Formats: sequence, C-alpha cells, structure tokens
Amino acid sequence: MPLTLDNIRLFGLFGLKFFGFAEGADGTVDITVGPSVTGPLLLLFVACGVLGYLLGTLNFAIIISKFKYREDVRDYGSGNAGMTNMMRTYGRAAGIFTFLGDLLKAVIAVMIGWLALGEAGAHFAGFCCILGHAFPVWYGFRGGKGVAVTAAMILCVEPLLFVFLLIIFAVVLAFTRYLSLASMMSILMYPVLLNNLDRFLQSNGGREKVESPKCYRKLTCEAVLTEDFVTGREVSDTDFLDSLGEDERER
Repeated sequence: MPLTLDNIRLFGLFGLKFFGFAEGADGTVDITVGPSVTGPLLLLFVACGVLGYLLGTLNFAIIISKFKYREDVRDYGSGNAGMTNMMRTYGRAAGIFTFLGDLLKAVIAVMIGWLALGEAGAHFAGFCCILGHAFPVWYGFRGGKGVAVTAAMILCVEPLLFVFLLIIFAVVLAFTRYLSLASMMSILMYPVLLNNLDRFLQSNGGREKVESPKCYRKLTCEAVLTEDFVTGREVSDTDFLDSLGEDERER
C-alpha cells in the first residue's frame, strides 16, 4: 500500500505496516491481519487510548481555577468542571481559556491516534480523551461534561458532520435557550448522522468502502506467505487455493 495522505488518513503510519490490503474486482478493499501482528496492533490501540485518556485528564477548568483563583470551580455554580461554569463563576476570559484548552487536548489526542492507526485510532483516542475529561483520575473522577472535547473530536474526524451537528445545536438553543439541552441533542444525533453520512458517501463514491475478508489472503507474489489465522502456520499455495471459491480462483 503506497504511503499517501489518503492511506495515512484511513490506516495511519503504523496501520500501513500492520495491515495487508487487496483490492477486489468490485473496487472494495480487503484488509488482512496476520497473527504475528495482532499483539502489537492491540498494544498500539491501548497506547493510543491511554494517551488520549491522560490528555483528557488535563481538566483546564480545575487547573485554571486552582492556580489562578486558588479555588475549585466544582465548589461553585453547577459543580461542573467545564467552560460554562467557569464563565459563570470567574468571567468570560476564564471560560474562553478553558474552552481553548479543552479543544487543544482533544485535537492532540485525535492527531496521535490518527497518525498511529488512522480513522479507527483517531476515534478511539478521541473517545478516551472524552472519558479522561469526564472522569479524571487526578481529581477524584469528577470532571466536566465533555461537550467541548467531543465537539473538537468530531470537528477533526468528521468536519462535514460537525456542520450538521452545529446547525442542530443552534436550532435547539434558539428554541429552548438551554445550552446543556442543545449540546446533548447534538451528541445524541452524532451516531445517527454518522451512519447515514457513511452510507451516502459510499453510495456516491465519496468515501472508500473497506470490507473485511473471509480469509487471510496472499496479496501479491512479493507479499509475505499467508498464515493460518488460528495456528499461525504457513499455508501452501495448494491449501490457499483450496480455501477459495470458484469465483475467487478465477480472479
């Protein structure tokens, strides 16, 4: 698989080395994972998740309130360690700096996951960053709601979808005047819109369709020999051909 920006976006720098790829006659891309790389691949996923979580635990509402005002913002207002409570308690400047800090840590977490394992790594690291923000281990697992962190993650991984969610947020806020309700509705609509956006882009050729193979295939004559997924033994050409159907043999 060539080292291009599109491939890095989909699979990451390490993913291009761990995964095997083969393009079928229908234009789909089969992904193969040999048993020898399953362990390192899982460790890399865990590392992305841990880094994302640790970045999320850097709760800037708590940090700013303690270092600048010698107080804990969770003792005031709604008790939430987020931008809105910071703004209500300490003013607009404190809220803005909290918001920018939460955005930055989410962007860094997503970029780490993206460079390592592509879109899957970006989503996983971003999700763990949200968990770290909501349940920071350093602060008794009492953090913020994660609205700004979630928005930053969606903006990075799905900018088009972010626009739709922003419209939903603005409409709900305009009719209800409740910031928390508008944020919750946008977050709840995220998986629904994401699923429909994927279907729409794939049907119109805007996103590459990736499917898992039924067997671990030999990609090219230059590729490493195919291995049995369970036992890890090398599979001969005869065994490999026997595992394929008639249509796949002809192809």
